[in-house]
Amino acid sequence: MVQGGDLLNRVLIVDDNPSVRSEIRAQLEASGIAICGEAFDGLNAVIQAPALSPDLIILDLSMPRMYGLDAARELRCVCPNVPILLNTMHSAVIRSEASLPEGITGVVDKRENLLPRVLKLLSKSDSARRRA
Repeated sequence: MVQGGDLLNRVLIVDDNPSVRSEIRAQLEASGIAICGEAFDGLNAVIQAPALSPDLIILDLSMPRMYGLDAARELRCVCPNVPILLNTMHSAVIRSEASLPEGITGVVDKRENLLPRVLKLLSKSDSARRRA
């Protein structure tokens, strides 16, 4: 199990595509990472996140009801110490900017291996340490 100290890391997956959520869940759980919840769009994530207390949020960019970047700003307010990893097919556009969009901690392309970025951000996450 991937842990910060004695604590299991908890991830919230946010994507409007159920098969993408399922694929991410399977990859992370196979690596010993707990999934604390799934959200089908940005608004659903903002509503769920405070109660779920994730250590990391994996967030899609293009979603109905609330776009990923808008959700990231809102999530930063409700979960200020939780890193947000933007998982998108549009990573080249996001990475070409001088700085990451507000609320976003890292960016990974959906065609890249997600796990190394997740592990790196979880190792830096202080939300797991705060629950100690």
